[in-house]
Amino acid sequence: MSSSLIGHDLYASPEVKKHIEALVAEVSNNNSRIQGIKGPDSEMSAKLDEVAEEINATRGRPLFFKYVGSGIGKGSYVELIDGSVKLDLINGIGINIMGHSHPEVMKASLRGAMSDVVMQGNLEPNHEYLDLAKKLVELASRGSRLRHCWVTTSGSMANENALKISRQKNTPARKIMALESAFAGRTTMMAEITDNPNNRVGLPTYDEVLRVPYCNKFSDMCQSSCGKDRAVTKMKELIDQNKGDISAFVFEPMLGEGGYRVACREYFTPLLELCKENGIAIWADEIQTFARTGNFFAYDTLGFGEYVDIVTVAKTVQNAATLYTEEYNPKPGLIAGTFAGSSSSMAAGVKILDILDKDGYMGPDGKIQKIHDEFIGMLNRLNETTCKGLLTDAGGLGLMVAVTPLDGSKDKMLALLHKMFENGVMAFGCGKGPFRLRFLLPAVMTSEDIEAAGKAIEKSVLELA
Repeated sequence: MSSSLIGHDLYASPEVKKHIEALVAEVSNNNSRIQGIKGPDSEMSAKLDEVAEEINATRGRPLFFKYVGSGIGKGSYVELIDGSVKLDLINGIGINIMGHSHPEVMKASLRGAMSDVVMQGNLEPNHEYLDLAKKLVELASRGSRLRHCWVTTSGSMANENALKISRQKNTPARKIMALESAFAGRTTMMAEITDNPNNRVGLPTYDEVLRVPYCNKFSDMCQSSCGKDRAVTKMKELIDQNKGDISAFVFEPMLGEGGYRVACREYFTPLLELCKENGIAIWADEIQTFARTGNFFAYDTLGFGEYVDIVTVAKTVQNAATLYTEEYNPKPGLIAGTFAGSSSSMAAGVKILDILDKDGYMGPDGKIQKIHDEFIGMLNRLNETTCKGLLTDAGGLGLMVAVTPLDGSKDKMLALLHKMFENGVMAFGCGKGPFRLRFLLPAVMTSEDIEAAGKAIEKSVLELA
């Protein structure tokens, strides 16, 4: 029996392939009406208001944007149920890296949906589980010692597994070193690691997290001004004060919620050396950076893959996973969980990784870097011309881009996000002084899309300024 296993025989059936092709062709034909940013249909606006209010009432809190999708989208654009079309530059906070209705991703998802089960588990996996795990290990092992993968359903769960793995290996050590302005997820312990008190109002404090200062730069590689000396001094102090009681150092290679700040290899390596010297697990949280920085892993972009012991990924893969070295392979029973993910999402995740790997997206001359350069160039031109001084510190890595708008205050940033939504562009916020516009750009973004984004951003900034 081949490594593809029996199910693939069904997928290879000419009759099945014909029907899948026909379904995707019909979706693509239906999507052809999407040609760019479009305002709402007047008679449908009331329907959006009605459905949005139902969602607000059902979950007990309002939607951030009055967004309810119609189920139709094409590339960088998405349609709402009021008939409006938005340029989606946040893609579900990073879930939809290939944009909307990508034909090959749809085909893979349909094949996965033909599986005998909707949800797969770690007790009873199908071949989609193996395909996804093997692909992640293969990508990770190119530039690191990572050799194993545990698949789960969310970034928070991937991080919880990483926490348990590091504590088991380094028991009885329990404390965690984490960066200032970090974000790690929404579980109780991940909220503790997250450096934002608003995320844990009313939750108990466990005093298990120690803070290391991060680089204070926003754009490009900070090099000599990266603040590494301050960070090294603080980490040495924390290790001395907590001898034998620090199990891991967890960090985002590039801060996400913390403002899209980018440190350089020279900032990270002395900290990682200290961890190695003291038997502290090095855990890179790549939930958001995975596949977005011009390489699959930001540790490759920044050049410290040889140090990592544990890495967590999610979003792009349509599932989540914890990757770890042989030394950190946990004992049976430590990490489990009923759900590993849906058959459809696993199949789609594998296809997305294959596309990114084989179709020229990665590397210094890849499609991701070209999108980055063009989008940053657009923001800088606006800041130097019509929006002079109102879009500062544009920077980031790859498809992760942020800029400080207007006066950098929270109120102005939020007002601009909603004005941009009104004018047809969806973004989100990050940082907490200054507050910044955050873009998670789709890897399928075109020069025409970037031009449309620039016009909408310019219009929105000038309307507020």
